Amino acid sequence: MQRIKVLIVEDSIVFRELLVQNLNKDPAIQVVATARDPFEARDKILAYKPDVMTLDVELPRMNGIEFLRKLMPQYPLPVVVISSLSDKVFDAMSAGAVDFVAKPAVSSRMQLEDFIKNELLVKIKIASTAKISNIKRTAFAQEQQYLSVKNSNHLVAIGASTGGTEAICSVVKDYGTDIPGIVCVQHMPPGFTQMYAKRLNDQCRIQVKEAETGDRVLPGHMLIAPGGDRHMRLVKVNGGYQVEVKAGPKVNGHCPSVDVLFDSVAKVARSDAVGIILTGMGGDGAKGLLAMRKAGARTIGQDESTCVVYGMPKVAYDLGAVEYQEKLSDIAGRTYSILNRM
Repeated sequence: MQRIKVLIVEDSIVFRELLVQNLNKDPAIQVVATARDPFEARDKILAYKPDVMTLDVELPRMNGIEFLRKLMPQYPLPVVVISSLSDKVFDAMSAGAVDFVAKPAVSSRMQLEDFIKNELLVKIKIASTAKISNIKRTAFAQEQQYLSVKNSNHLVAIGASTGGTEAICSVVKDYGTDIPGIVCVQHMPPGFTQMYAKRLNDQCRIQVKEAETGDRVLPGHMLIAPGGDRHMRLVKVNGGYQVEVKAGPKVNGHCPSVDVLFDSVAKVARSDAVGIILTGMGGDGAKGLLAMRKAGARTIGQDESTCVVYGMPKVAYDLGAVEYQEKLSDIAGRTYSILNRM
């Protein structure tokens, strides 16, 4: 088996060495080089041709985001960003990074090793399979105009993982304020979902917020499940839809889980819903989307040609859960087309 060649770009000597030691313990990984700053990283990329690069955001001489913007057009490379809790990570995603992990605030070596084994390693392996050419670097291009929705008594449920932050942006930017209420799960570390919701809220026509129990699902509004240890479910209260955000065990390795949300939509909204599954590794959301379709909901899956990782949409398609398979740029239009026939 060919090992995944990794370049680590990190200015902290201690953290850098811990990354090297622990990543090299995995038989599928080989750290071929390290760099302290983007200038050193550029030379190491040319010399070692890594399969994946891990990148700190805060670096000397040039920050990681500026480096990504210069690097990606000339040398496309799967990049996993290691970031402290900051909305800068979404600038890095817009600049072409595949995914990110939250830099741990750990008090012991054991906690740090656990982070590398259970979070960073997984992201590196997923990134090595990513289609870099499908990463959208301009999330907010010219807005499309679609026919207004005639009936807003419906809702839209969206699920995504790797590559999903930009994919969701691409879809949601084309929704107008007439779109039915949206509920969304994007696999993301705790703390970042609130920043992501604010980012979307600032840049889209619809209103976006991190979900809390009791939030109503309203036209022109989008609720994003908070990252962490809680699942988001749809509930019906007094004839309208609300969300319930409650702690629970991981499902399909994730909390929040797309399947948990989609299953609740299938039970509560049934044929009044549209389900959308976007780019991501694994199969989370596939069975839930199938349950939605069996309950009468209409379903859309992102196609392989535009996915960063064609995992979740593929599993859903193979199960028969996807009614319409669309390019990312066509999903908003398909949503409106479906809603106007419901």
